[in-house]
Amino acid sequence: MYAIIETGGKQYKVEPGITLWVEKLDANPGDVISIEKVVFVNADSEIAAGNPVLPNWEVKAEVVRHLKDRKIIAMKYRPKKNYRRKYGHRQWYTEIRIKDIVKK
Repeated sequence: MYAIIETGGKQYKVEPGITLWVEKLDANPGDVISIEKVVFVNADSEIAAGNPVLPNWEVKAEVVRHLKDRKIIAMKYRPKKNYRRKYGHRQWYTEIRIKDIVKK
């Protein structure tokens, strides 16, 4: 059984028991969250695709921790103007563990 969910503007293929990093969610570590934007489900006896989402399916997940990704270095540069700016960015992520894919 697997499902395709949408969170943080991205789509992820999930199965019960896997862990993945998603864009930061507003939940504390240890909380169980419900992701209701399910785009596709392949259950044992049922295959369903949403248009755009499936209204009667949801994915239960547990928040493991919040963390930052590696630093991305970016530059601004204007030729012949002596203008150079260097800056970095570290994106926040939430690690979640998929508990179950359930039909409401």
